[in-house]
Amino acid sequence: MVRPLSEAKGDVFGLVEHLDRAGFLEAVEKVGSLVGFKISAPGWQSRSPVANSEFSISDRWQARRRPWQGSSTWQYLHNERCLPTYLLRTAIERDLLREGPNGSLWAAHTNHAGDITGWEARGPQYRGFATGGAKVLFRFGSDASMRLAVTEAAIDAMSLAAIEGLRDGTLYLSTGGGCWSPTTAAALGALASRRNVQLVAATDANPQGDMFAGRLRALADGAGCDWMRLRPPREDWNEALKLRVKQRNENRKRVGGKEKEACRMRPSRVEAGSARFKPALDPAGRDVGGGKGHEGLRCRTAR
Repeated sequence: MVRPLSEAKGDVFGLVEHLDRAGFLEAVEKVGSLVGFKISAPGWQSRSPVANSEFSISDRWQARRRPWQGSSTWQYLHNERCLPTYLLRTAIERDLLREGPNGSLWAAHTNHAGDITGWEARGPQYRGFATGGAKVLFRFGSDASMRLAVTEAAIDAMSLAAIEGLRDGTLYLSTGGGCWSPTTAAALGALASRRNVQLVAATDANPQGDMFAGRLRALADGAGCDWMRLRPPREDWNEALKLRVKQRNENRKRVGGKEKEACRMRPSRVEAGSARFKPALDPAGRDVGGGKGHEGLRCRTAR
């Protein structure tokens, strides 16, 4: 029970969560029922193709250069977003990234056949999706992987991959937002319906992310696969990665290191091809969270 002089505070949803020991989505539904409001899933509105466009999605993708070390997009991803060199090179080799206008990033969405259907566009002052394109999935890893880590943005998918050291057997995915298209839902369902698959809801650590995680759990239940909530220790995985890099650089300075950059990682080589990640699982809640849950990348500094 909340006492009048306690430090407990929050809105009406937090109150219902506290009194009924309910999750956020359940609390929203209970509050809505009191005023006669029924919660429904966001509706998908398809984007119409560009009128009279003479270039296809594939043509527009191929017309753009891949990022290179020192390019505007590379600097944005490496210096501002803290994505390490080895990971960017891997994503570029797999043809997942393109240089967008004004130093922005294009991150490819593909279908099960590997065809480009569109791209997430993200820059310092811009976010969106390819005009005339179709959201399916950003895929970083092999479609044969049994662990599917689903995030809300391509940068978050790559950030989680960096934190886990490109964990073996994991396909890092982005839906390009929480309002999934029918093709995204179908693609996730097809991946999750295979035997021995684990669907990991690595969505943001906020009420919206929890709601999307609930949708993923329902999808996993429908596909008959294992499910787990992987919650970032900050609001999203990129914020967690940036904090991690900042702390590592500060530790190096304290021990007399020469690292002075605010965000850049030195080029590294991962032992045995990939770092080993030991997730801090909560056996009861099937949840992961908190800064202590993620061990550092076990990398050797290139000489």
